[in-house]
Amino acid sequence: MIKDLSVKRETIINGSKNLYPAEYTLDMLWWRLDKMAEFKIVLGFKNGKCVQREVKDSEAQALVGKKIGDKVEGSSLGLEGYELEVTGGSDKVGFPMRKDVPGSARKKVLTVKGVGVKKVAKGIKQRKTITGNTIGTSISQINLKVLKVGKEDLSKVEKKEGDAPAEGDAPKEEKKEEKPKEEAKPEEKKEEPKVEKKE
Repeated sequence: MIKDLSVKRETIINGSKNLYPAEYTLDMLWWRLDKMAEFKIVLGFKNGKCVQREVKDSEAQALVGKKIGDKVEGSSLGLEGYELEVTGGSDKVGFPMRKDVPGSARKKVLTVKGVGVKKVAKGIKQRKTITGNTIGTSISQINLKVLKVGKEDLSKVEKKEGDAPAEGDAPKEEKKEEKPKEEAKPEEKKEEPKVEKKE
């Protein structure tokens, strides 16, 4: 890489001349290269349990460029013996990834059904913002399906007693014995005295 940014010259980007000085362009590129990817991965097991982990740096770089449906070796993520498949994800703003949209950028698509769309009525098309099917640095969460379990089965690892319960694990409350309620007796109707009208 060129480290001397004092040189100002025209650069050619994508086949057209850029009138900005080289130092501005290189500075922008270095900012992009210094930004390492960081993802939350959610591993879905066949028994229905999910495990969430964070991956950074070189482990995260192994996922960049993968598409929905691609297979990933678990050893690249620090999970020895695992075989995983990318099933989806969402970007930092929360827009979901969609398999039929190429690229990693956000796009507005006109659709009737599928990921990111709630069906309003039959045949009604909606324009929704979604993210493409390729994992990039803008993605924050990646959903992975476990195809082959490795040496350590993460779905069966029990929590230690000192750990706080997760959101889904509510503490079990003891059932209290309820006393039967006394039934209210219907009150007898009191007859009102009849008043005679005089004419």
